[in-house]
Amino acid sequence: FPNSGDLGIPKLRFPEFGIEKWETKRLGEIANFTKGKGISKSDIDENGETECIRYGELYTFYEEVISEIKSKTNTDISSLVLSEANDVIIPASGETQIDIATASCVLKPGVALGGDLNIIKTKNNGVFLSYYLNSKKKLEIAKLSQGISVVHLYSSQLALLNLKLPPLEEQNKLANFLSLLNSRIQTQKKI
Repeated sequence: FPNSGDLGIPKLRFPEFGIEKWETKRLGEIANFTKGKGISKSDIDENGETECIRYGELYTFYEEVISEIKSKTNTDISSLVLSEANDVIIPASGETQIDIATASCVLKPGVALGGDLNIIKTKNNGVFLSYYLNSKKKLEIAKLSQGISVVHLYSSQLALLNLKLPPLEEQNKLANFLSLLNSRIQTQKKI
C-alpha cells in the first residue's frame, strides 16, 4: 500500500498498473453502513438452518476472508440481518482498541450477521478492503474507537477514514494475490 506522504503510486506494483495513481477517498464516500442484529450464544445450534457469524468469532476464528462459516442458528430468518457477498464486517464493540480494528470480508450471501457488527457495503473489492483495513489502517481504526471498559466503534467514525484506493481491476488482482499468499501460509502452518 502507498505511504501517506507519497504521490499515490506504490513502489511495488503489478507491471500492468504502472503509472495510474491510487485515489484518496473517505470510506463514507465509497461505502454504506448497516449493523448486524442480535444472535446470542444460546441461539447457536450445530443443526441450525442458517449460517451465522457472531462478533466474538472475528477475534477467535476468522481472518480477512470468510468463506467457510463456523456457526448456525435456527433463529427466525425474518428477525436476522443477512449478508450480501462482498460485505466487510468490523466489530462495533470489544475489549481493546486494537482488537476492535479487525475487518473480514464475507464471501457468501445469506449469512446472518450478529449484533455488535458494523457492516460495510461497497462496490470496491471487499477482500482487498479487509486486508487494507487490517494492515495499513489498523492503528487509525483503533484510534477512532471510544470507551474505557468497553470500546465502541461507530459507522460515523469509520466513514471519516481516509483510504488510498487503486482501480477496481487492480484491487481484484491484489485481493487474489493476498488470498493466495495467506492460503499458502496456512498450508505451511499445517505441514
